[in-house]
Amino acid sequence: MQSICSQPSTGHGRITRSRFTPARWARNRHVQTIWPRFIQKRQPVKYTWERLITPDDDFLDIAWGPKPVEVTGIAVMFHGLEGSIRSHYANDMMAALSQRGWQVVMMHFRGCSGEINRQPRAYHSGETSDPAFFLTWLEKRHPGIPKVAIGFSLGGNMLLKLLGEHPSQPWLQAAIAVSAPMKLAACSDSINQGFSKLYQNYLLKSMKSTLLKKMQRIDYGGIIDISMQEVKQLDSFKAFDESVTAPLHGFTDATDYYEKCSAYPFLSAIHCPTLILHSLDDPFMHPSVVPEEKDLARAVTLELSEYGGHVGFVQGNVTAPTIWLQSRAIEFFNAYLPMKVTE
Repeated sequence: MQSICSQPSTGHGRITRSRFTPARWARNRHVQTIWPRFIQKRQPVKYTWERLITPDDDFLDIAWGPKPVEVTGIAVMFHGLEGSIRSHYANDMMAALSQRGWQVVMMHFRGCSGEINRQPRAYHSGETSDPAFFLTWLEKRHPGIPKVAIGFSLGGNMLLKLLGEHPSQPWLQAAIAVSAPMKLAACSDSINQGFSKLYQNYLLKSMKSTLLKKMQRIDYGGIIDISMQEVKQLDSFKAFDESVTAPLHGFTDATDYYEKCSAYPFLSAIHCPTLILHSLDDPFMHPSVVPEEKDLARAVTLELSEYGGHVGFVQGNVTAPTIWLQSRAIEFFNAYLPMKVTE
């Protein structure tokens, strides 16, 4: 297993030990993953919607957090697989950043805001054209205001790939990727084993439900060769990606999709100061997703923790826990901005 104490190598990024330390009751990977989602009380936050029309006549729904008296910085969020602003991690991160004076905005991937998108295509782990379009639009609307971004899980993989594809990108001053499946094939196999299959089944049910609704409105003939009954029988991410994700988005098969859309090969090209937060006990992941320092660009820091689960990082009392991830994100973003964000 990758050491979490290694020192930075000359010319490369660095791997450090995370300061995150869970309480004894929260050292189980599934407690870390499930507790914030189903047990912890959500932080109150008010957001407003805006719709952005894409060049192919589809739409991206944008959720804006509360507007500060003075916008000192904009924090962009990208959610995970089948997520939205209603996801626990997104809601609470928006609340935490808003309380520190940030203007927070989340871009929803196509079909994830609660309304099915217009085009046959959807979104996937490596789909970066919509985020690039959104970030360009955001910069034109708010020029000169420092911008940072945080991506969770699938959104984290996408964000890392986007930054690697555009090393000289003009959009962001800093970025964070949380629990990113940086090697998609390995993660697809890992989540199809043991207790982790419950997470897969939960997400797969949502993915199939959305597709079936779209198939009632859109003719997929000649695009994907699968019936509604066959969609219902898909029993793993790999099966879904083989029959749906790959052909729908121009990949030869699931293997081709995983190879081209994994963030791992793009980590060495990132110029934007980037923090990757990863837990070694993440039930969605395989140990091989952890990169070596030689695979990281100098701008990239990987913080590894022994515990944390998948987008968990729960600390504190069992009845009143806190999410360490929020304070770590605020600390990192503040340090990399060229001006001080309101405390």
